[in-house]
Amino acid sequence: MKPKPSPSTVRARDPELEQETGKYPKPLPSRTYIMQTLEQHGVPMPFEQLAATLELLPDEQESFERRLRAMERDGQVMQNRRGAWLIPDKADLIRGRVAGHPDGYGFCIPDAGGEDLFLPPREMRSVLHGDRVLVRRAGVDRRGRREARIVEIIERANTRIVGRVVREAGVALLVPEDKRISQDVLIETEGRGKKKKALPEAGTIVVGELLSQPSTNVPPVVRIVEILGRHLDPGMEIEIALRKHDLPFEFSRAALAQASRVPERIKKADLAGREDLRTLPLVTIDGETARDFDDAVFAQAVAGRCWRLIVAIADVGHYVAPDSPLDREAFERGNSVYFPRRVIPMLPEKLSNGLCSLNPDVDRLCLACDMVVGAAGAIRSYRFYPAVMRSHARLTYTEVAAALYEGDADAQARLGSLRPHLESLNRVFGALARARSRRGAIDFDTVETQIDFDENGKIRQILPYERNDAHRLIEECMLAANVCASDFLEQSAHPVLYRIHAGPSADRLARLREFLAGFGLQLAGGDGPQAKHYAKLLEQIAQRPDRQLLQTVMLRSLSQAVYSPDNVGHFGLAYERYTHFTSPIRRYPDLLVHRAIRAALAGRRYAPGDWDEIGRHCSMTERRADEATREVMSFLKCHFMRDRIGERFSGSVSSVTPFGLFVALDDTFVEGLVHISDLGNDYFHYHAARHELLGERSGRRFRLADRLHVELLRVDTDTRKIDFRLVDEAGARKGKRRG
Repeated sequence: MKPKPSPSTVRARDPELEQETGKYPKPLPSRTYIMQTLEQHGVPMPFEQLAATLELLPDEQESFERRLRAMERDGQVMQNRRGAWLIPDKADLIRGRVAGHPDGYGFCIPDAGGEDLFLPPREMRSVLHGDRVLVRRAGVDRRGRREARIVEIIERANTRIVGRVVREAGVALLVPEDKRISQDVLIETEGRGKKKKALPEAGTIVVGELLSQPSTNVPPVVRIVEILGRHLDPGMEIEIALRKHDLPFEFSRAALAQASRVPERIKKADLAGREDLRTLPLVTIDGETARDFDDAVFAQAVAGRCWRLIVAIADVGHYVAPDSPLDREAFERGNSVYFPRRVIPMLPEKLSNGLCSLNPDVDRLCLACDMVVGAAGAIRSYRFYPAVMRSHARLTYTEVAAALYEGDADAQARLGSLRPHLESLNRVFGALARARSRRGAIDFDTVETQIDFDENGKIRQILPYERNDAHRLIEECMLAANVCASDFLEQSAHPVLYRIHAGPSADRLARLREFLAGFGLQLAGGDGPQAKHYAKLLEQIAQRPDRQLLQTVMLRSLSQAVYSPDNVGHFGLAYERYTHFTSPIRRYPDLLVHRAIRAALAGRRYAPGDWDEIGRHCSMTERRADEATREVMSFLKCHFMRDRIGERFSGSVSSVTPFGLFVALDDTFVEGLVHISDLGNDYFHYHAARHELLGERSGRRFRLADRLHVELLRVDTDTRKIDFRLVDEAGARKGKRRG
């Protein structure tokens, strides 16, 4: 492996020389290199000294200072009182994010991982949930928790707070919807005397703009800037989630103006330099309710027992230019957000459901990944090119599954001349799936849910969302195209955002092995297990009655996938390199990959800015969307259950905590808590590694995935909490019988 070039070789850009030679200047010193330099120097360094050590040119220093400021916001470096730059770890400081608790205390979640640090209520007075801080360890409290003291607040996370208006002793307060913000929040009353503005009545949900952040002795103060309505108004749960999680949901005037100028159909000039795929029977296969169609597929047999597989992806980059209003809006959103009955799109509807969507029977611009797949599922060759296409049908997973896998004669007849091509797609899918199995990719069996609403918007039922082989067919085609995209950009030596998924950390792996040992099981692979070792163990436990328990613990040992320019591979999919290419309508990283591919095809270089920062931002927006949608689903489930107090249900333990058991119900897929005080007249002790609560006197054991009968005790839509109590098998408690 060649050593990385030193940042000291950075030189000023010469665009004409770049155009002639195809060579480009090396980037600014990376964050890692800056920290290594500070580490090696051993003492804090003034800016001028650090810039000189890195041999920066004068015109690079402004950009370099911006990078340092970004690193400071992330807590990687800091300035001391003399203005010199240093590494916080050298000053025994720990950077992290504040996680508040409704009871007034909180924790500092270290950025570098490791044990969370307890923040007592006195420390939480000056911060809000989500703030980023530097802390110093400060001993151990009486419960054995490692305490910390806040040294510096790096970044404030909240500019607005969503909450409910209350009045106490003549003072107007805002009770935050986010219960992790536990401080009293004062509401500023504007004006005096007759000019004083009337506050909304108590119980109204409002948005308050923070006029002042909390300090040790002064609570936060807000001014009401938006009145949303009453708590149980239809759709209020989504309105709250949008603002609580700071999700952009209104497009700027500039973005809407740019979208309005997009033509209704593609122009003849748009076809220049594109291959014509309009005669190929490309089709889209999506869910019944889908409205934006990113991808179309086609397959046919070719010589050598191979198949030609084309994955054509909407060419969003043709319409969304870098740093345009639409681009800035898409970056801020990061992705589309899918709530029940409402979508917050990454791009305006004219693009997402119109000109960029691969709707049937209309010409559309696309970027094609044209592959040759061998009988064993290996991708023998591929190429990328801009093209024009015409979708020959908008198909659904249900009808494709009926035709290909269920032998439904009517469904097969409706496919008509498309059927042979879909059968070729199915054979490609079979080859790719076999390669996936040999590769050892992990395939956890998880259940997703969807809510069925009646015509009045009330929840009729909560149903499992079943994935069939048509879903898996499209998934394998998309995985193949994504792998080709990452390989192409790596071969082109072009930076890109990889979709990375690191293997289990040492502490998680140790806990998993300890847990498995209690069942007489072992995860192979030593200190560095691979995905195939997980997959092999999943095969071994497939027929066991405790399979769900074992699978859940294995899944929780893995980290979350994120976006990063530093490729560490994708552990779960067992890929050495992987990126997202196939959904540029709804994911910003995919749009970046499209631009990078187009640049590489033209012999150019696409440089959107700091790839590290972009990766962190896109990972954040993805987590933000997940948290918001989970919260809305929790509210809807609470709303669904609130009229069923006293009913009994069967379910499985989905999580074990020191304070009780979370139980997921079988027939409603709703989760609630059985508090430890309702488990029986005993002292129950929590064992984290074994995921269990064990009775000291009775020896009664409650573990993850145990089957239980419970009774619905209470539902709190405000806190999104559902409480159960345990019902023994003899039915000792009275109540209605359900299921």
